[in-house]
Amino acid sequence: MVTCRDCRQPYPQDSLPHLCPNCGGLFGFSEGITYSTEKIEPGLPGIWRHRHSFSLPSGAPLITLGEGDTPLIWSHVFGKRVGFKLESLNPTGSFKDRGTAVLVSWLAAAGVKEAVEDSSGNAGASFAAYSARSGIQARIFIPSYASGPKRSQIESYGAEVITVPGSRSKTAEAVLQEVERGATYASHAFLPQGTAGIATIAYELVQQMDGIPGTILLPVGHGSLLLGIALGFQALRQNGLIPRVPVIIGIQAAECAPLFNAQRNQDEEPASIVEGKTIAEGVQISTPYHGKDVLRVVKESGGRFIAVGEQEIGAGQQQLAKLGIHVELTSALIWNALEQTHQECPEPIVCILTGHGLKGV
Repeated sequence: MVTCRDCRQPYPQDSLPHLCPNCGGLFGFSEGITYSTEKIEPGLPGIWRHRHSFSLPSGAPLITLGEGDTPLIWSHVFGKRVGFKLESLNPTGSFKDRGTAVLVSWLAAAGVKEAVEDSSGNAGASFAAYSARSGIQARIFIPSYASGPKRSQIESYGAEVITVPGSRSKTAEAVLQEVERGATYASHAFLPQGTAGIATIAYELVQQMDGIPGTILLPVGHGSLLLGIALGFQALRQNGLIPRVPVIIGIQAAECAPLFNAQRNQDEEPASIVEGKTIAEGVQISTPYHGKDVLRVVKESGGRFIAVGEQEIGAGQQQLAKLGIHVELTSALIWNALEQTHQECPEPIVCILTGHGLKGV
């Protein structure tokens, strides 16, 4: 069940707020999600075989483009056997599709016909595609620095694109002005409904590995990917299907690293920072909405945050390409993080590659 993380009020049934109307807190799956192997529906595609865990309203439509079931491929890197989960091969080229499919199904069940979203690119492209699939008219606010291919992808689905000059936070401010005027805010960052879709990465990894990772490395902006994967492993553990959760290594660009800075300062939540510019645009987030929860989850897993410099990001993209894997620069954070941490990471090591290289400039 989706509830406010602060006051524990259930998500309202008669409106679609992005913050708790009672206290202004963030919503989430405060008590975890329900998962049972007996309720898996093998006849459904991709993530939807786990539909029972999504907490969708009864009769909600199944909005799908074939998301999920992404490959897990193995290579020897830095003397270790490392698995790469190719979330870049989801329908719109990023992991966002898992969450968007569930979120749009929920919006469609609520009768939403128009909605707004803000994004540096991948979430906007994903929301535009699934909105087109469901008949929702989407308006996507993007920062002016978003890559050309991402903007073109969003426009190709028929969404209206509003370009906002300045930082990523300016884009968020612009969309909130629309929300204040009455627009439905289909926020991948605020709304937790799609997190249950992202949790399916954990279920797939356990199936593909016939076991569990020792360590998972992944890029972190607001933290929806990290929280979704952790939610999935927690559900598996609560149901006695795995003995433990993996160590989680969160990766940020050094130029914009509020979570890394909070860890270094031993803070329980990140302080707002000046938004530094980075080529890893997917993690150019100065104020992570779920920062406190993300820091807690990583600490409880025995993991930590890593910061990666700009030169190392580009070099990582080239090294992954030599393995036959073309990723966007946000995913390329993985390589240097592996270089920094591989000796301490419990095995097996799995890296989540979040977006396809064809989305880059």
